[in-house]
Amino acid sequence: MSDIALLLPAAVAATLAYLLGSLSTAVIVCRLTGLPDPRTEGSKNPGATNVLRLGGKLPAALTLVGDALKGFLPVLLARLAIDHPPTIALVALAAFLGHLYPVFFEFRGGKGVATALGALLGVSGTVGALALLAWLAVSLTSRRSSLAALVTFALVPAFLLIDGQRTYAVLFVGIAAFLFWTHRANLSRLIAGTEPLIGKR
Repeated sequence: MSDIALLLPAAVAATLAYLLGSLSTAVIVCRLTGLPDPRTEGSKNPGATNVLRLGGKLPAALTLVGDALKGFLPVLLARLAIDHPPTIALVALAAFLGHLYPVFFEFRGGKGVATALGALLGVSGTVGALALLAWLAVSLTSRRSSLAALVTFALVPAFLLIDGQRTYAVLFVGIAAFLFWTHRANLSRLIAGTEPLIGKR
């Protein structure tokens, strides 16, 4: 299929990916479990780390899995339907941006780590596994989720280049830039030594 013929299916796939990404798992889980709105309590971030602080491991795990699936499923379906890396990269970016700026939740989304990781696993299971190992190594040694995320996604483009996936490497340079932006407050706290440990309320 030519690039021109792919324009319409690519636009449809990206729109659907954005809408799926716009489902804020943290808010939905907190509503279903009777927890406070994560956008107004704790760190005020609708993500798994804040849900962990607000409600414990099970709600946080549900949030983490849901956010990751928002990135993984659209990319996997795009790969199965259209074997075209630029289209798949567009779908991954759309799902990620949906999480950051959800149309269903006043464009107040999370920081994007789990959704980015899900999209990466959809793009490449091998590189996704390397990213998970990097995240675990940094999080276990530092006990700071934000530091683990930033270090991991700073490395991901290099992992993809080594794996010969240039299109996706460019995509994840952009995603990493977004992640550093969404974590700008965390960066300030990391520099100041005041970033809370994982699980600390």
